[in-house]
Amino acid sequence: MILVEETALADAVLPVAAFRTHLRLGSGFDLPASEDEDRALAGFLRAAIATIEGRTGKVLLRRSYRMVLDDWRDRDGQPLPLAPVGSVEEILIEQPDGALHDVDRARWRLVEDAMRPAIRPRGAGLPSVPAGGRLVLRFTAGFADEWNRVPADLAQAVMMLAARYFEDRSDDNARRALPMGVSALIERWRAVRVLAGRGAR
Repeated sequence: MILVEETALADAVLPVAAFRTHLRLGSGFDLPASEDEDRALAGFLRAAIATIEGRTGKVLLRRSYRMVLDDWRDRDGQPLPLAPVGSVEEILIEQPDGALHDVDRARWRLVEDAMRPAIRPRGAGLPSVPAGGRLVLRFTAGFADEWNRVPADLAQAVMMLAARYFEDRSDDNARRALPMGVSALIERWRAVRVLAGRGAR
């Protein structure tokens, strides 16, 4: 499986001001607002968001993704590796010669689920993929476009982890393990991960 994030998080959607306040209240740091400081704080937030998303499989802020598979995991249903998925823009079958053919939406449907969204067939099964071909799926995942609509426990986990990265920024070992409080906040979001492609391939 190849999973590519096609839209990156813009600086404008990151809660830099809230993070500065969190640091001041939680750790006693007095951080004057400046462009350089904002860039540094945004970097810690990006790192924390990436870590939380990687541990939970949940996308906090909505982005577009492209997933490439050798074949369906099962023609009765294809799990998606991220959640929540709000829409699937297209599913393409790439022929061995590189030609792309759109899979008719009448052949499949998105099953929205907070933990395990999936593509399911409308009918007998998902269309077959020729030997040497591939599947290309484009979808949008994420809880919200704005930070204040991200689930509160995940948002707090990001703030706590970003603060840890800020405080221990000179310690290369600081990012190896999650603080206990962060782990507790994200525990209910950690679903058993499922393979997006065939386990043997």
